[in-house]
Amino acid sequence: MTRRFDAIIVGAGQAAPPLAARLTRAGQTVALIERKLVGGTCVNAGCTPTKTLVASAQVAQAVRRAAEFGIDAAAPRIDMARVRARAMGVAADSRTAVEDWLAAMMGLTLIRGQARFTAPDRIAVGGEDLSAPRIFLNVGARPSRPDLPGAGDVRWLTSTTILDLDRVPEHLVVVCGSYIGLEFAQMYRRFGADVTVVERASALIPREDPEISEAIRGILAAEGVMVRTGADCIALAPGPRGVRVHVSCADGAPEVEGSDVLLAVGRTPNTDDLGLDAAGLATDARGYLPVNDRLETAVPGVWALGDCNGRGGFTHTAWNDFEIVAANLLDGADRKVSDRVPGYALYIDPPLGRAGMTEAQARAAGRRIRVASRPMTRVGRAVEKGETQGLMKVVVDADTGRILGAAILGPGGDEAIHGVLDMMTAKATYDVLARAVPIHPTVSELIPTLMGELSPA
Repeated sequence: MTRRFDAIIVGAGQAAPPLAARLTRAGQTVALIERKLVGGTCVNAGCTPTKTLVASAQVAQAVRRAAEFGIDAAAPRIDMARVRARAMGVAADSRTAVEDWLAAMMGLTLIRGQARFTAPDRIAVGGEDLSAPRIFLNVGARPSRPDLPGAGDVRWLTSTTILDLDRVPEHLVVVCGSYIGLEFAQMYRRFGADVTVVERASALIPREDPEISEAIRGILAAEGVMVRTGADCIALAPGPRGVRVHVSCADGAPEVEGSDVLLAVGRTPNTDDLGLDAAGLATDARGYLPVNDRLETAVPGVWALGDCNGRGGFTHTAWNDFEIVAANLLDGADRKVSDRVPGYALYIDPPLGRAGMTEAQARAAGRRIRVASRPMTRVGRAVEKGETQGLMKVVVDADTGRILGAAILGPGGDEAIHGVLDMMTAKATYDVLARAVPIHPTVSELIPTLMGELSPA
């Protein structure tokens, strides 16, 4: 017998609970299927536990720097088991809050198990058949399994399994110098590990402009993180201390010996076991489900939200996916993915906040641009806090005056960037922001000043 619903949501990640809430408030019956943990990656293995760990690492670093501020303090002693327990506790509390929210929704049925399509409007789960005219896929992604020589010969960590560590590695080797890898690199260095980052490209986070990338490298190097870029032949092998990572760089030793290795080499969408063929669906070469500007797949009545659609890959973009779908279905709106301004953060300390295009991207798009930048050494708030590494930068369209992008690498950069992000969303020109009267002393107060220093580039 088939159980019929008005809507089926597969995956209880970031987009699912608010979408279920909107649909059930509209009087619809909804089945929400989750095979593992409610809350998805963010709550269980992403933002919530990792940023809790980052907070512990910041405290440890603050204690080490206490003498710079005229305060005598003993060197920190890291109890990694307690650090981990705190992070897992915060994640568990967040997951419980989501579960309580779902339990209170009238018209929602939460079903545990693996979902598979049997037809475009039918899902099988736990020996039961479900059907609905609307199906929303919110199945998320997982750490990629790397195709590296020797990966089958050693034990390696992912961004998920490293959360199980209740010890500080003697020497952590991080393969891939991008956002996830760098957060763990600095974090574990502050917990007391020796850390080496191995990156195939010639620079860390190569999608960022060169001065941003170099500043990030400088921040990590100042704390003792070793960085090996241009690693043209990465391979793994057992070593006397645990693992040997072959680097083959032009400079430095050809190999790095470590006790542990973290492979932070990207994420893979969880689309390979959904029985997509039965629904007439197909993924692209990387496993993502192609969607249009309204997040509709090629099959009418099926949407893809969050990490599995390849249109964002962040918690905040998954939430915005929900907003787009709900507004279009329930409010008669015509919202589009292409309307949102891309933004993200790198949670090293100090953090990087990014909105819109880099300078390189703007040039590649053929724009005539004006650019301004200011080092954090010329930002009073950063000087007062003793956090003068980094810079802020803005890129403006020389013809329209519209802000194309900005980066703030410095204290509170992940928060200060929202002033620019909001103005970009409002499609305001740079001179509107230049006339703002910000609060002193803040990092944000220099953004209008930055707008007044634009020059052709």
